[in-house]
Amino acid sequence: MADHIQQNAGRTHHVGGEWQGSVSGATREILDPADGRPFAVVAEGDEKDADLAVAAARDAFGGGQGAWPRTPVAERAAVLRRVADLLVRDRDEIGLLESRDAGKTVEEGRVDVDCVADAFRYFADLVAGEAPGRVVDAGTTDVHSVVVHEPVGVCALITPWNYPLLQASWKIAPALAAGNTFVIKPSEITPLTTIALMDLLAEAGVPAGVANLVTGPGHTVGARLAEHPDVDLVSFTGGLASGTKVAQAAAPGVKKVALELGGKNPNVVFADACATDEDFDTAVDQALNAAFIHSGQVCSAGARLIVEESVRDRFVTELARRAQKIRLGRGTADGVECGPLVSEQHRAKVEAYVASALQEGAVLRCGGKRPEPSDVRPESGWFYEPTVLDACHREMRVVREEVFGPVLTVETFRTEDEAVALANDTEYGLAGAVWTTDAGRARRVAGQLRHGTVWINDFHPYLPQAEWGGFGKSGVGRELGPAGLAEYRETKHVYQNLAPKPVRWFAG
Repeated sequence: MADHIQQNAGRTHHVGGEWQGSVSGATREILDPADGRPFAVVAEGDEKDADLAVAAARDAFGGGQGAWPRTPVAERAAVLRRVADLLVRDRDEIGLLESRDAGKTVEEGRVDVDCVADAFRYFADLVAGEAPGRVVDAGTTDVHSVVVHEPVGVCALITPWNYPLLQASWKIAPALAAGNTFVIKPSEITPLTTIALMDLLAEAGVPAGVANLVTGPGHTVGARLAEHPDVDLVSFTGGLASGTKVAQAAAPGVKKVALELGGKNPNVVFADACATDEDFDTAVDQALNAAFIHSGQVCSAGARLIVEESVRDRFVTELARRAQKIRLGRGTADGVECGPLVSEQHRAKVEAYVASALQEGAVLRCGGKRPEPSDVRPESGWFYEPTVLDACHREMRVVREEVFGPVLTVETFRTEDEAVALANDTEYGLAGAVWTTDAGRARRVAGQLRHGTVWINDFHPYLPQAEWGGFGKSGVGRELGPAGLAEYRETKHVYQNLAPKPVRWFAG
């Protein structure tokens, strides 16, 4: 699979079932974030490439009897299951490619592949098990009325750089299950596993033109896909600023739009969750996981620790001690627990947030700098130490805005109401967690949090069967679960009058 990418350097657009280069001939080097060196070359597309891909998807959607939208549901589901099987077959290779591309550890990359296979299987089972339509009782035997679901059409799928393959699967699997065709634009920084997935889709039997891919930047390829008159739906995962532009571009065409945007996610820890040594250790361990997995480059990262004042000193001291011991390095190296940031520019952004926090009065408990180079941590790599900032408050930029890096802020509370108020004091509303042994408190607090996903005594798990989305500026629409499939469908009411009669509204 990696060989395919190397052998087809610069020919990474998949349009109408064929691999090809960009219309302009432009290419882009993909850099390994662990050392900053190029290790792959992809096509650098623009608006013309997007137009070609949309045309191929439109032709495949509007074809004859054998076209994908009219393929029996059982056959579409079988193709998705074959994709899952191929992902399992190539798990090690794809996991390694994801590690090199995005900087995460190989273990994380392989877990991502497992989750992607689960998503394809879930949507295959979901669509295959559905009833063909919902009969609506019209109150008379002379009328047959049924509500059915049909594919939306051509879908533009725009995915982020942090979980390239996983986020692609959350869009591709339901789009294909529902009978749509699509054009996917992965992040120009981390496109390689999405390119690899296109080969697997073709091998599994997805017809030519149904699945199309264009590599290139958001301001050209992404913008054109969002505004294109032949695109019926746009699904975007990424930052708030870019998501706003996508929505604006799609608005004149009144397209269906799904946006999964940022988060500033609270991890609320009550004192009773730390009553025993085992409970304390678990809560600290999960706070580390919430904040620092994939170097904090996760939309649902628990970047805001909100801890009860009575246990704050002990909790933060132990958290900082353990954060300092996290083994940073190249994701492919043995024993590494956390990889680099995705780019030099992104590391500079994270550094600026930490600097502003310290200027505003935050107390640095650990991290806050680039680590010393080592045999697994080249000086040219984009590494940044896990950072804990204590004594934070809501007015700080680092608390309000999404840092998207290994930076954890600490706030404290005394009462349950204060904890809820702090957790909800954000313009985002993607995810959050509550730690307590009091079942009543767990239900009360979870019920009051304005976040799309709330974990109780856990952080980060997701289920393909459960909807994923957010409140506020975390986006609109849903992914995963039945609602994730519904995003890629239109609803049609078929009303058949079996005994038509004259209406005679007018004299005559």
